Amino acid sequence: MTKQQIQAEIIAKKSYLCVGLDTDIDNIPKEFLQEPDPIFSFNKTIIDATLPYAVAYKINTAFYEAQGLKGWAAMEKTVNYLPINVFKIADAKRGDIGNTSAQYAKAFFETMPFDAITVSPYMGSDSLLPFYKYKDKWVIILGLTSNVGAADFELQKMGDQYLFEKIIATTSKYGNENNTMYVVGATQTNYLTLAKAQCPNHFLLVPGVGFQGGNLTDVSTHCINQNSGVLVNISRAIIYSSQTKENLAKEAAAIAQQYQLEMEAFIK
Repeated sequence: MTKQQIQAEIIAKKSYLCVGLDTDIDNIPKEFLQEPDPIFSFNKTIIDATLPYAVAYKINTAFYEAQGLKGWAAMEKTVNYLPINVFKIADAKRGDIGNTSAQYAKAFFETMPFDAITVSPYMGSDSLLPFYKYKDKWVIILGLTSNVGAADFELQKMGDQYLFEKIIATTSKYGNENNTMYVVGATQTNYLTLAKAQCPNHFLLVPGVGFQGGNLTDVSTHCINQNSGVLVNISRAIIYSSQTKENLAKEAAAIAQQYQLEMEAFIK
């Protein structure tokens, strides 16, 4: 999926909402457990309800890997169910020596039809470059994450820069604005401008709005310009909006629509 296609979808839906399918089988409505594939059935309900308002979906692979073969099967079914016009992210946070990263890239870009994968940059260029061999695929690099532990390394200074600034400045040379995004947490409000300054024409993938306390207005103000924008990921607030199967679609749609209406004001 190209940058132009992502931008066109944002304009068409007046939304930059990314729905996070962090599907924990222990937290879904119990009625789904009677289904042959509870995880996929739950995901399908969420996708059908939120599709009018979302431009992207992010599948956190840990929740599927934890279920073994059944989880992997549910993940494959889910990504194949998503329509071609939405941006499909494998939140896998991979990154290893070159030949291993090449296999990760093959798994998520060939075996499964994801448009993007999240990666960890901490092993350097040779761990990331294999992901760039695929046309119209995206590498989403961890920049400044939303967790408390970000202070341990990402917010440490290297000379006159924070480590996360150095990471963004360095890795932006591996690809370009048409195939590279950065994860920057919504809870890191004080640093959003610094992060965007390192990659002004790149999209940011921003988690942390909603349950983690991030503010949509702050994120939108700091991260959107005429050349690029942001994908704001919302997971738990949408997918766990109801504990009954009967009400889930209605509640998930209502919350997704609420975010879309808030986002519409920031789309130029």
